Amino acid sequence: MNEKSQLRIQLSATRRGARLARLLTERQLDEWGLPFEAATQVVAELAANAVLHGRVPGRDFRLELGREDDGTLRVEVTDARGERSPRVPEEAAELSDGGGGLRIVAAYAHRWGVVDAPAGAKTVWAELKRPYLTGTGPVEIVRRADPAVPGPLQC
Repeated sequence: MNEKSQLRIQLSATRRGARLARLLTERQLDEWGLPFEAATQVVAELAANAVLHGRVPGRDFRLELGREDDGTLRVEVTDARGERSPRVPEEAAELSDGGGGLRIVAAYAHRWGVVDAPAGAKTVWAELKRPYLTGTGPVEIVRRADPAVPGPLQC
């Protein structure tokens, strides 16, 4: 992946940092000439989760965007709470308060999952394939134990 097709930024684990992640995503995808509605929804949810559930005082979260040659957009958000793995609630619990954001991620992404990151952190990632449409097929949720899951984006 070349330098022009990647964004990597560390942001404060605050509401302001989550909002900035969304705005930076819009700007970067606009610069790349890509539609950004679906991706900004995914980033908004993952950044909000990083701030609400993955925050450790004094530690930031990281946003990475990568554009593959085939047009796939990969979104990664790394937070400091590796022991708190995200999951989509079961159907019986859909009316509960938690997990709604991950249902949004699952609706937009073609695949998403979570992998361990250094220093006890975790990376939640999602891949959106062109043309970044909702409902283009079943989502694949990749669990932490799957060795075929690609790791965080490399510089």
